[in-house]
Amino acid sequence: MSPGQPPPTNGFSKQGDVLKPTITPYTFVPFPTPLESSIPVVFPETWPDNPPPADDPAIPDFGPAWENAYSQAMQMVQNLTLEEKVNITTGVGWMNGPCVGNIPPVKDFPGLCLEDSPLGVRFTDYVTAFPAGINSAATWNRRLMRERGKAMGAEFAGKGVNIALGPAMNMGRLPQGGRIWESFGADPFLAGETAYETVLGLQQSGVQACAKHWINNEQEYGREQSTSQVDDRAQHEIYAYPFLRSVMAGVAAIMCSYNQINYTYACENDKLMNDVLKQEFGYQGLIMSDWGATESTISAMTGLDMTMPGDVSFESGDSYFGGNLTVYVNNGTIPEARVDDMATRILAGWYFLGQDSGYPETNFNAWLPLDDTKNKHIDVRGDHWKIVRDIATASIVLLKNTGCALPLKKPRKISVIGSDAAPPKLGPNGFADRGGTDGILAMGWGSGTTNFTYLISPIEAIQARAVREGTAIDWHFDDFDLGGAKNVALGTDAALVFIKADSGEEYIVVDGNIGDRKNLTAWSNGDNLVKAVASVHENTIVVVNSVGPLIVESWIDNPNVTAVIWAGLGGSEAGNGIKNVLYGDYNPSGKLPYTIARNASDYPAKPVSGLWTPNHPLVIPYTEGLLIDYRWFDAKQISPRFEFGFGLSYTTFAYSNLVIQKLSYGEQFPEDAVWDSGMTPSTNATGASRAIWLHRPVYCVTFYVQNVGDVAGIETPQLYLEFPPSSGEPPQTLKGFTNVPLEPGEIQQAQITISKFDLSYWDIVGQGWKKPDGTVGVLISQSSRKVMLQGNI
Repeated sequence: MSPGQPPPTNGFSKQGDVLKPTITPYTFVPFPTPLESSIPVVFPETWPDNPPPADDPAIPDFGPAWENAYSQAMQMVQNLTLEEKVNITTGVGWMNGPCVGNIPPVKDFPGLCLEDSPLGVRFTDYVTAFPAGINSAATWNRRLMRERGKAMGAEFAGKGVNIALGPAMNMGRLPQGGRIWESFGADPFLAGETAYETVLGLQQSGVQACAKHWINNEQEYGREQSTSQVDDRAQHEIYAYPFLRSVMAGVAAIMCSYNQINYTYACENDKLMNDVLKQEFGYQGLIMSDWGATESTISAMTGLDMTMPGDVSFESGDSYFGGNLTVYVNNGTIPEARVDDMATRILAGWYFLGQDSGYPETNFNAWLPLDDTKNKHIDVRGDHWKIVRDIATASIVLLKNTGCALPLKKPRKISVIGSDAAPPKLGPNGFADRGGTDGILAMGWGSGTTNFTYLISPIEAIQARAVREGTAIDWHFDDFDLGGAKNVALGTDAALVFIKADSGEEYIVVDGNIGDRKNLTAWSNGDNLVKAVASVHENTIVVVNSVGPLIVESWIDNPNVTAVIWAGLGGSEAGNGIKNVLYGDYNPSGKLPYTIARNASDYPAKPVSGLWTPNHPLVIPYTEGLLIDYRWFDAKQISPRFEFGFGLSYTTFAYSNLVIQKLSYGEQFPEDAVWDSGMTPSTNATGASRAIWLHRPVYCVTFYVQNVGDVAGIETPQLYLEFPPSSGEPPQTLKGFTNVPLEPGEIQQAQITISKFDLSYWDIVGQGWKKPDGTVGVLISQSSRKVMLQGNI
């Protein structure tokens, strides 16, 4: 359907000049009961790095903990008036409280502080600027993902924030997407594992995590006036999966997005909020709106529990909830039992994380100068610079290394070229919400940012190393003075060229980029800078700080470009992370969380632009279905420049002895037999998509990895499954990974498990997870295009 055609009228009614969805009958289930399973490990420290033995069916299940929280929350709600319950669901309005979102106090409940962002506490001081979400995914390391969440959670809790507005987990289907860097890449399994570990880490520190943005908010342009047209199978297998993993991690809050899905606003979508999240996923927490994304009072009936920041539009002084919700209850439009459920879900998260006892009061005010007396200037950073540096280092992907150009080996003289290597001219916080860049790019722009307390640029880190090693160093930071760049490069052992590309949220426009990037080329003359230096220097080493994929064809095959490292957005320790890899203090182990194409046209998804009206939203067609990123390249036999999961090392690894062993359990569930027979188990039961029978390991895959080089390093084996053609799945899909640290010559056995969920596809007719009919190939790979071992199930 083109943007010029009217939307279908089925399911809509005209209210004035605006089409609104017709509310379908809703079966009210106030408090879903937890799944019956073994006693959960509330904050598991080792799963899934160390899966349970075959005779132990336990997987993390927070049902009993939620049950306890609900009991306390229901008791409080029973003693509240209707107006008090409504107050718990309604924010106080934009800039009317100390945080970006605030729920007022009600009796013994002190209210809630909700604060951005997914990489650190926004709008305050003495906090850490963590590496972006995309860097967390690029580590492919669950321990680092978890530790990043724990450290961030400790800072949110220390500032008295009840709900941290993150992690973000929208998929990287659109390479130009403005907020691709806030989330976890272009594969649902990798994004889901990163989301799972991040949520566990955040909530282990006592803060409520908020998974966002539910759902299909992959484009910034027109995000409030667009409809994402997504089929049910792609929705379940791709876009909803990271949220399912967040629910399995016990996430306390989920934020619905601005956009429409199939012509229904996300924050009014009964199917996606009630049927999928609360019923199928068995989600126990609250659903809040994105800021200003509430569309009506009746959205309370379609699943919305909290409106943020409270007013209809910023500073409008009214609300779709508040007094209007009270009126709707009093006139019988909305049952009071639904308001009870809304308030209970909100209070349950507060109890679930233990915030009812000894939790710090909010000690900052986002809207006042930092020297105001209402800001307590509490330093919550601790030693979190260590995990920042670890992730800034471990997330770096080595893309090219001709003739062992890296690591640097005590060069006599080097040159450092490009503004991306320099400290920002205006300081690290010179642009509001980081909406601009004039130095090292260490985070994108928008609400997903925080203030830098400090920022280590590459030149500072490299110069400190050069002093210790007696290396002469010169630099040139004017990206457009190509002649000057050439002159500085001449006569050096290595010329290090730094380039970047930025993006962010749509409310800030930078160089004509309305959130999303206009194109996939380097910013600030970066490509020409590389080509100019490479024209005069036979050892040109390129360092890229980018929010996402770039097209590098104009220089990548130049023989004088000897090495390329992809550094992403490393946060406050960005320079030290780059230095660690350049000098071999750390053997690079990062892997690409997306595909780098040869041409922008090779990607299946393109930005959609155009005009819209209230009755004719901007249509964003997800016509690629399941074939996002590497799945598209595989299915269409398109050769990428660097494939998903790619990443070189300073050493070499060998693989051997693949064994696939089926696991057996004494306890069987009725659904096991249904699935085994090839039929589709029902998802009518609450929590069916996160049921223990579906997610416990059923196959254990083991193999050996050996470091056959002469440098210690970490290998990250990746497990892909090849479904039979009859399933309609992509050629291969990622379903597992692990990390194997190895000294030179050392050999270790690696283990990855496979569940029935991993082996299933979504049956749109049966509305459940179905076993494929035929043989499933098992691939142990170093990337999506480099298979090392293979077998069959």
